[in-house]
Amino acid sequence: MVKLTKIYTRTGDSGTTGLGTGKRVHKSHPRVESYGGVDETNAAIGVAILHSGGHDEIKKLLESIQHDLFDLGADLCTPIKEDEDPAMVLRVTQAQIDRLEDAIDRWNADLESLTSFVLPGGTALSSYLHVARTVCRRAERHVAALIEIESDETSGLTMMYLNRLSDLLFVLGRAANDGGRGDVLWVPGKTRGL
Repeated sequence: MVKLTKIYTRTGDSGTTGLGTGKRVHKSHPRVESYGGVDETNAAIGVAILHSGGHDEIKKLLESIQHDLFDLGADLCTPIKEDEDPAMVLRVTQAQIDRLEDAIDRWNADLESLTSFVLPGGTALSSYLHVARTVCRRAERHVAALIEIESDETSGLTMMYLNRLSDLLFVLGRAANDGGRGDVLWVPGKTRGL
């Protein structure tokens, strides 16, 4: 159980922050960028939940994902050690990724076929889900950069989770647009003659 009694500590005033191991790194470190991007994704999903209206199933799914994202942030915040005790470190699991894949398959099954790329728009919920999707893709790019420099200390499942999540957010955005019937489609070259 986490218990926060004091919000400011002044330990970050010099531009550093503590990782889950206690090691201090600069706030611009790729690991901090990675779990910061996950935090941004979680906040964007929170806004989508606020606008979920009567989409109770989507709301419930997004709320469960918010918990996963805290697990993911904890995973990224704690570099992998060769001798770590799996019971003592919170890591993203394959089961969490499988759950996203199942949700993608389920929600995608009834969507209208796509004939073009989808523009963010339609309903408010769809628009916010597309914002969350693009924020998630940015977090994914941060994790890719981290894995490039610290592959032995970073779980590849973190990247897989974010990749599936951004796909799911796309599918949910279409579902929130009346099953894709209300999608705003890209028309190539539409404004070139104006």
